[in-house]
Amino acid sequence: MITRNSTILKELQKVLIIVISTLVMAVGLNTFLIPADVFSNGATGIAQLLAALFPLSTGVFLLLVNIPIALLGWYKVGKLFTFYSFLHVALTTFFLEIVPVEAPSEDILLNAVFGGVITAMGAALPLKWGASAGGLDIVALVLARFSDRPVGTYFFMLNGIIVLAAGLLFNWESALYTLLAVYVSSRVIDTIHTRHVKVTAMIVTKQPDALREAIHQHITRGITRIPAKGGYDYSEKEVLMIVITRYELFALREVIEEVDPSAFTNIVTTTEIFGMFRRDN
Repeated sequence: MITRNSTILKELQKVLIIVISTLVMAVGLNTFLIPADVFSNGATGIAQLLAALFPLSTGVFLLLVNIPIALLGWYKVGKLFTFYSFLHVALTTFFLEIVPVEAPSEDILLNAVFGGVITAMGAALPLKWGASAGGLDIVALVLARFSDRPVGTYFFMLNGIIVLAAGLLFNWESALYTLLAVYVSSRVIDTIHTRHVKVTAMIVTKQPDALREAIHQHITRGITRIPAKGGYDYSEKEVLMIVITRYELFALREVIEEVDPSAFTNIVTTTEIFGMFRRDN
């Protein structure tokens, strides 16, 4: 989502973040996970499994696996979001081809933990800037829109298949270390960026009309307006309450910074929703 304040400089900053995060992810894979035969989560893990079975590199398989996923995201999630996500995938493929596959340690446990931490950092940083690492992140989001199950359920199911495949195709020791790497990755991503499906934004503003209109121009979500009064200066304000997905946090922040930079916003975790909540945007 691009607002008037989304200058070319901001877009270049986003691209720079993606470049750095893809290099970090490639280092985590080629330096820790791949040499130790420990598999990552998501599409990267699928690419590792395919690379172990067929004579192509992990980077090439990662790109091939993400092409149909990118098409799905383009039509079901959002064009700009999918573009930056696929850019992340393409650059990860590039860096996987040039970063040497060499482990500093032969300890599988160390490789699983450090590999999980480093790849998670590479996957989580783009989320702060309105993109993702692509892959199963997009698939899980689309699947969640066709049922009331949370995205986390689909992440668990899809990554569970990877762990099971690692055990069946290779050995169960690799599967267990893969499970450890997946767990470590999820915890790191939770620390950097919330993985909850939905969050609630409570926006205290003196410009409720302008802010409501701007939000509705960029985010298709309902807004509840609650009258409020400043506890210090007794000024009249409103609280705009809106429930959004974590993918819309970046867009919401840009709108608020453009329309009312002095607004106070509190983001809280939403564990469950009853009633209408649009899932197809």
